[in-house]
Amino acid sequence: MKKIFGLLLTLVLLNACSSHSSKSVNTDDETMEQITVKYATGFTVRDSADVRLVDVGKHDHFALVHDASATVPEGYVKVKVPIERTICMTSLQLSNFTILDAHDIVKGITSTKNLFNQDIKTRVKDGRIVKIGMEGEFDPEVVMAANPDVIFISPSKRGGYDAIKEIGITLVPHLGYKELDPLGQAEWIKFIGMFIGKEKEAADIFAGIEKRYNELKAKTEKVEHRPMVTSGEMHYGNWHAVGGKNYLAQIFRDAGADYVINDDETSGEDLEFEKMYAMSANADYWRILNSYQGDFSYEALKASEPRNEMLKAFKEKKVIYCNMKQTPYYEIAPVKPDVLLKDFVAIFHPELVEQDYQPTFYHLLR
Repeated sequence: MKKIFGLLLTLVLLNACSSHSSKSVNTDDETMEQITVKYATGFTVRDSADVRLVDVGKHDHFALVHDASATVPEGYVKVKVPIERTICMTSLQLSNFTILDAHDIVKGITSTKNLFNQDIKTRVKDGRIVKIGMEGEFDPEVVMAANPDVIFISPSKRGGYDAIKEIGITLVPHLGYKELDPLGQAEWIKFIGMFIGKEKEAADIFAGIEKRYNELKAKTEKVEHRPMVTSGEMHYGNWHAVGGKNYLAQIFRDAGADYVINDDETSGEDLEFEKMYAMSANADYWRILNSYQGDFSYEALKASEPRNEMLKAFKEKKVIYCNMKQTPYYEIAPVKPDVLLKDFVAIFHPELVEQDYQPTFYHLLR
């Protein structure tokens, strides 16, 4: 009987250390708030007596400690937290710091092109944030001057990280862009929260996002008619279409619609017009996101590709549009999937939102 009890106790303890949840850890008289990862697949968290182990993807492993003298497992890069200075490489990363009210920690960015956030612009102008150059063309001297504790990188970009590695700065991959679940992408605010000492704030903010998203999603599950949606447009001879596993396709489904390539197993691909037309000709709605100088119109859409007028959504004026030159899409949308969802629900099923709802990102093109 004692052996059975001992075995059960062991199983319970092992289960408590699962990679998707973490209990509070006391380190150097400080406490790391509990972290629970529910939707994100790109990082996992495990806590031991005095170290928080964070695995990012398959190849990057970090040990977060409050005490710099703490011993960490082999294969883990030690990072003393909370960090005080960092550099962001993408708008998605920057959105995490914005929603956590942590611009003070950001000391460098790649560019201010298409940047809307006035606080960041002011900090760049007065020198509190420096521009380190674009991917592949970083200025190592500017990076060193920013003196970051870590740099959050995006492995999907053009790279140029070797020069930074030689400086000896810890590079931390941020894989939020790979998440296929809208809530999974937003949950990366918890990842940043662990590094900057705002775990509780991140958890509270995400809980609100999750609640609003799931409550609205539950309403759309009862709709009788689910319109068909297509997405993307022609560029340089190809139509870049998000795949059936893309997070945007998931938002369409959660908003009570069906995506024209729901059965596709990829996150995105480039298709010839004829192939995309075969799937999209009778779609009820057509979603477009681009950077257009001025006010986009059906005339501009036709001018870019005359065959566009053949689509049902074009003929019936049901193009759903967002202009990135007029809307801070990538600065905000990654941490506001609930708002993005509501924009689409307001179009597909307006009876499910308040009558005076004003969209944040997407609207029907007039």
